Amino acid sequence: MAADLTWMRERHNQLVEQGLAWQPPTLESANKPICEIDGKKMIMLSANNYLNLTTHPKVVQATIDATKKYGAGSGSVRAIAGTLDIHLEAEKTAAEFKGVEAALIYSAGYTANVGLIPTLVRGSEDLIISDELNHGSIIDGVRLTKAQRAVYPHNDMEGLERALKNGEKASRKLIITDGVFSMDGDIAPLDEIVKLAEEHHAMVMVDDCHGEGVLGGGKGIVAHFNLQGKVTVEGGSYSKALGVQGGIIAGSEDLRNHALNHSRSWLLSGSQTPGVAAAQKASIEVLRDEPEHVEKLWENTEYFRREMNSLGFDTGVSTTPIIPIMCGDSRTAQNLSKELRRRGIMAGAIVFPMVARDKARVRTQISAGLTKDDLDEVLHKFEEVGRELGLI
Repeated sequence: MAADLTWMRERHNQLVEQGLAWQPPTLESANKPICEIDGKKMIMLSANNYLNLTTHPKVVQATIDATKKYGAGSGSVRAIAGTLDIHLEAEKTAAEFKGVEAALIYSAGYTANVGLIPTLVRGSEDLIISDELNHGSIIDGVRLTKAQRAVYPHNDMEGLERALKNGEKASRKLIITDGVFSMDGDIAPLDEIVKLAEEHHAMVMVDDCHGEGVLGGGKGIVAHFNLQGKVTVEGGSYSKALGVQGGIIAGSEDLRNHALNHSRSWLLSGSQTPGVAAAQKASIEVLRDEPEHVEKLWENTEYFRREMNSLGFDTGVSTTPIIPIMCGDSRTAQNLSKELRRRGIMAGAIVFPMVARDKARVRTQISAGLTKDDLDEVLHKFEEVGRELGLI
């Protein structure tokens, strides 16, 4: 007799009743600023494709050329027989761009966190100190360790210092923070974190998935604060501003060698396809050679945030191209998203459990590929729906 799975249906029905169930839309075109979703043309405000590199001709052509040369896959994990020269070239390009000794590419940003964090500590003699709003992949990576754990209030440096002093006797101390926080769009005070880490002889790991291609001229939050060489682990993702797929860690040669030999999510995962590896290398080269993409992203970001605030919307504490439209109630956020989609704007609702129950919002993510006319249309539609729902 098959196992009874009615509890799954009951749990899902509860989410539907509470307005918390995910119903992902179907994308029927390339993920561009103007795309096709569920058979309708939409202005895309829910993509991580900040620099619009997903369809950049150089990135696409690199994928095609590498696939023709190497085939569709590598045929192995990298530790055995799956490391291609194009993988090493992609890592070398990334390390040089970031101004560090070395880099190692993972299958995803998630696997970088859950695979690397457990290798940086050993047991109860060690301590991990984490920002309370860190990404779920960091939380999962920490849960896989046996280290002591402390959580400090979001971006609260006094709280971090207290945790460091309380854990002074720990053998290894590891501070972990997001660079750009993906729900609120604010950034970590990494300069202050590094200063405290140096005073207390702690390692620092920053997950900069939403900062790469955005901050520091595109090099990320470490470059933004001019901290190259002072951060133990700089983690990131090719699937955000770089428009491709995959995760990455960057830092010293010692870090790369350590991760390559001890990180199970790297050792036991099939390597990136040749096409993806070539696209990773090409995306960094485009970012390096065409800084106007980053400049346009920030021009669009500042214009949109300024105009939304002028209309009376609450954009929270955002200082980056992630601009949340705070709604509070989950159903209000769901309704705002639904009405925007009906008017041709794709902006997804973010509700519990991804954020606190009273912190629901529609999260917008600005792209360098959007024109001023696109943004003005979005602003007009937000004003219409915002007044209908009583948000402004």
